[in-house]
Amino acid sequence: MSDFIQNAWYMAAWVCEVPDGGFLARRLLDRPWLLFRNPDDSWAMIEDRCPHRFVPLSRGKFADGRVTCGYHGLAFDGSGQCVNNRFGEVPKGASVAKCRVVERHGGLWFWAGDPGLADADAIPDFAFIDAGPPIERAQYVMGVNYQLIADNLLDLSHAEFLHVESFGTNGSLFSHGRQSVVQDASGAIWNKWDMTSASPPGWAAPMLDDGDRIDQALHIRWHAPASLALFIEIRRAGTAEPLVPPMANPHILTPETPGSTHYFFTHEPGPEAEAMARRVFLDEDEPMITAQAGAMDEADFWDMHPLILASDKAAILARRRLMQMHKAEMR
Repeated sequence: MSDFIQNAWYMAAWVCEVPDGGFLARRLLDRPWLLFRNPDDSWAMIEDRCPHRFVPLSRGKFADGRVTCGYHGLAFDGSGQCVNNRFGEVPKGASVAKCRVVERHGGLWFWAGDPGLADADAIPDFAFIDAGPPIERAQYVMGVNYQLIADNLLDLSHAEFLHVESFGTNGSLFSHGRQSVVQDASGAIWNKWDMTSASPPGWAAPMLDDGDRIDQALHIRWHAPASLALFIEIRRAGTAEPLVPPMANPHILTPETPGSTHYFFTHEPGPEAEAMARRVFLDEDEPMITAQAGAMDEADFWDMHPLILASDKAAILARRRLMQMHKAEMR
């Protein structure tokens, strides 16, 4: 786990992914973990590996806030302590690793580093998830390193090429766009593209009269290590009148392994919205990022001396922030 930032909040799962009266087994930061509710309704996250013969505890049974190993029956509670040994006294030091876990915005957030530094107020604000109309929470694993996905998200200009038919901006990012990259008091890095009096994207054109123009804002926010949120507003040019309701979507990334990433997002209810999300992420983004990873062949990003464009500024700032955090943890 030392290759990943430890003193930071990561999302482990949506609450709805954890079965009622059961546990969720998931690999996070390249280690196996179990998530479940304690009897007092708080959350627990313990290592999915029995210290006796090292088998996954997830092959056992769960009841009353305890996981019982399916091999020799050692039982562990939400603190990671062994609380029952069918063969006699509980051996001294019989325990598994645990992480602090906090429920926020319908997600379970964990802290893998120094517990004394775990300030729940530092969990990024995703309150917008439940502030608007009903949504569905979703997750899948993308088979590339999380930083490559964050690079892609922070560089909004790629929408002009990869997402032409889904949510591209019909060239207005270049012809009418103005980019600004800012950092705020919460530690977030923002990449903001604002387009003024631009042609509407193809999907929005039917909502307008011929020749009508729009003002559009594409803003994306990044919190370390890789919790992002995308905000989109489209208005009739020169007015405050929204063409469609403002959109806000989480794009929360947590490493599964160095080469795979849990991608947490939301979409409108229904199969059509689900299909659109999968099209954008799995059919448009993932093949290109996978090809990028293959071309890099596990080489270090900076060792490859990448060409840097102006549109890369936010992604480069984010990578530098992570480097600073990693160096601080290595001291």
